[in-house]
Order: sequence, then structure tokens, then C-alpha cells
Amino acid sequence: MDGLNGSDMAFVLISAALVMVMIPGLALFYGGMVKSKNVLSITLHSYVALIIISVQWIFIGYSIAFGPDKFGLFGGLDFSFLNNVGILPNADYSTTIPQLLFVIFQMMFAVVTGAVISGAFAERMRFPAFIMFILLWSTFVYAPIAHWVWGGSGQNAGWLKQLGVQDFAGGLVVEINSGVSGLVAAIVIGKRKKKVSEPHHIPMAVLGGGILWFGWFGFNAGSALAINGTAVNAFLTTNSAAAAGAIGFAACEWLIHKKPTTLGTISGAIAGLVAITPGCGYVTPMSSLFIGLVGGTLCFFAIVFLKAKLGYDDALDVFGCHGVAGIWGTIATGIFSSKAVNSAGADGLFYGNFELFKVQLIAVGAVILYTAVVTFIILKVIDLFIKLRISKEDESIGLDVSLHGEKAYNVI
Repeated sequence: MDGLNGSDMAFVLISAALVMVMIPGLALFYGGMVKSKNVLSITLHSYVALIIISVQWIFIGYSIAFGPDKFGLFGGLDFSFLNNVGILPNADYSTTIPQLLFVIFQMMFAVVTGAVISGAFAERMRFPAFIMFILLWSTFVYAPIAHWVWGGSGQNAGWLKQLGVQDFAGGLVVEINSGVSGLVAAIVIGKRKKKVSEPHHIPMAVLGGGILWFGWFGFNAGSALAINGTAVNAFLTTNSAAAAGAIGFAACEWLIHKKPTTLGTISGAIAGLVAITPGCGYVTPMSSLFIGLVGGTLCFFAIVFLKAKLGYDDALDVFGCHGVAGIWGTIATGIFSSKAVNSAGADGLFYGNFELFKVQLIAVGAVILYTAVVTFIILKVIDLFIKLRISKEDESIGLDVSLHGEKAYNVI
């Protein structure tokens, strides 16, 4: 068929599958970090995000995010229920893969973003409330922001895209979005009875972190939507930033606490992956090392000191990792982006262009404000109809038994 490229199609299909693999990876990562009596509950949150958003995306999510532009704020409903979507390309996004494949790839981004948020309120949200939250949040928060940053083209694009924002694989759309939403949810729902983290199975969490690292190559390199040099650069910068992030976090632990921890090291790698996500297709490998190193370092201080000082109970450090590193990575893209790496991008502050740096700052502020306000409204509306938080008795028993009637481990 005219324009379609078999190699690009295969690459994006595989990349979409890699992003989907991040769901069981996240389930293991989060599952290992909670108490043993809550491991099934937090695991189910990741899979429920996959289930609910997979349907929502087909019905209206994709259309709001990538449908024909309306006022630069959201897409129209022309593509709802996948009307007018088929195997022909949509030139606004790619000329070499079917639009239906683009739907699949972007669906997995929406799924992962929704699943990430659940770590912030782990061990204390009622299951019916979570189902309603993930449905409403993906519709009214994720999809509009995806349109702002990635939707449409030219004068018929999302308003941040028209400004020239650069977000290659989701620093704004995925990372800041999920991090800020998680922080708001943690504050609204309130603290756990015992706020100190008690990871019940660190090897499980480390395995999950490794799977996330693996899946992230589909997330970032796949965002090139083609087999080309940009995809290769995104792959390398992704891996480099992850390694540097692990070094940054572990080094901070070593210097301050005298011992580098296993969980801290893998958390630093995740922070590096988050930090490089917006710029992976725009910055050099050397820049990615610096971005990852700073990302891991910032996340250490956010998780260890900022959370303790401000007193919020972000159970699995969604804001400390995704929010903080996402903000840094988006700003860093405005500093280190280079047209020598990607001619479709723009030079950043380091190369003498202040304008991109300014646009990235505007984008960070806009996404934080919109995400915080709308997430807060969604949670308050849900709480009017479905109580958000479990009872103190259920929290003591554990969500696995109290909400789902099963145990993860039956010791004989």
C-alpha cells in the first residue's frame, strides 16, 4: 500500500509490545515495595489500568488526544469508536505506518501513565474508587494533555505543540502528568496509618525495575515511529541515562547513609529513564549521561528529604521519581536539545537558543497546574459518590483480604 513501510510497522508493533510489558514490570516493581498483605491489590491496579484504558482509548480516549484539533485544547470526536481510523496512515503523525498501529502504540502510553499513579496512594484506596478514577483521569487529564503536546500539526495542533515544545516520548504527557496527579491523590486521600515503607520483597521490586528498563526502549526508541537514526539515538540515550541515574542515586546513598542499597540503585535507574524520556530523541549521548546523573540525584533528595520535610505520604514515590525527574528532564531538553541530533527538533539553551528553554518552562507550568486542579476535582467528585479511602479496619487487615478476598502467600 502506498506510503506504508513494513520495517517501520514491525518496529512500532514490537515497540508497542515492549511498552505493554512495562505493565507486569510495574506490577512487580510496586508489588515488591508494599507490605505482603497489599501486594495483590497494587498488582491489580496496574492490570486494571490496562483493562479499563484499553477500552476507553478505543471509545473516546484516542479521539480526544489525537483527533482533529479543537481550539488547541483537545481533539474532536471524529475518531471516537475508531470511526475514520484504519490501515491508511495519518500524515499528522506518520506517513509510513497505519493510523490503527499509531492507536495501539499510543494506547500503551496511556495505560502505563495511569498505572504509574497508583503507587502514590498504594495501600489505602478502595477498588471501586480506583476504577472510576482511572476512567475519568485518562479521559479528562491524560487525553487533553496528550493533545496539547502531540496532537495535530501546524496551525491545527495542540497549543503547546504550536509553541514548539519538545517532548519526544512523554516527559510532560506521561511523567510530570503522573507524578503530579499521584501527589495530589496522596494528599487528598491522606496518610497511611503507618507511613514508613515496608518493602516485603526487594528482589521482586528489582526484577520489576529491570523489566521497566527493558520496556522503556520501546517507549523511547519506538517514539521515532520508524527505523532510523533518531530511534538509534533514543535507544542509546535511554540506556545511558538509566545507568547514570543509578550511579547518581547510589552515590548519594553511599555518601550520606554510608551504604548503597539495591532498591535505591534500581530507583535511580528508573529516575534516569524518566529524566531522559522527553529529550531522548533530541540530545546527544553525552548530554544524556548528565541528564540521568542529575535526575537520579534529584530524586534521591526528593524521596529522602523533601517528602519527609513536607509530610505527604507518596507511598511508592511517584512524585519523587516521575514528577521530579520529569520536570528536570523536560527543562533539560530545553537546555541540551540539538538540531545536529534531530533536524526536526531545535537547538536548546546550551546551543544559544533561549526560546526553546522558555517554551519548556511554560509547558512544565501549564501541565502541573492543569493536572493538579483537574485531578483534585475528579477525586472530590468521586468521593461524593464512592468513598475514596478504605476503613482503618480494612487497612489493618490488608487490601488483599479486605477488598479481594485472597492472600498472595499461603504459608503452610
